[in-house]
Amino acid sequence: MSRPRSNAVDRLLVDQSGRRPRADARRNVERLVEAARTTVAEVGVGVSAHQIAQRAGVGVGTFYRRIPSLELLLETVLDEVLDEITDAADRALADPDPWNGLCGFATAYVRLRAESCGISEALGGACTDALATRIEQLREGIRRLVERARSSGDLRTDVTWHDVAFLFAAAATGEHTLGLRADGQQWERNLRIVLDGLRPTRVGTVPGAPVA
Repeated sequence: MSRPRSNAVDRLLVDQSGRRPRADARRNVERLVEAARTTVAEVGVGVSAHQIAQRAGVGVGTFYRRIPSLELLLETVLDEVLDEITDAADRALADPDPWNGLCGFATAYVRLRAESCGISEALGGACTDALATRIEQLREGIRRLVERARSSGDLRTDVTWHDVAFLFAAAATGEHTLGLRADGQQWERNLRIVLDGLRPTRVGTVPGAPVA
């Protein structure tokens, strides 16, 4: 689900004169955008300008000459990844098989959450104001996917889309628990167990009330 970085770079290139930015300026912004995405994935949304500049191989002075603000850079990078997720939801909704569509979206969504600490934090509530529109689009996509699969009889009727949102988040496991270390495929195992549990054939009932 890789997307070109040109849109993010164009958003961040600020030239008060209105002239086309020099090639070296554009290259620096491209490096900073790519470094920000990688560093946010590893460190989270608390990453500093110094960490991003260091990863990009430029000085902090260059960072602030080329980037309007750290906050805007983080918002741009996170928005770009969330765009990938909403695109995945759109593709899933276009799938004529509701269950296959839901599973395809779930795989793309949980993979991104598992691979990026920053995206997991953003979806958990960080940067909420800046990313509110994207988050709402994602909520609507999950709701439609779940209700479509439930209507087709592919998903158990006592599970709401709110439940599914929490289950997908839980499948994107952390690296450690109880002194155990997960390998790179643990999220896939978690998700398969979750998806199997969402199928209509089951024993028992779900405790508690659905999320309001």
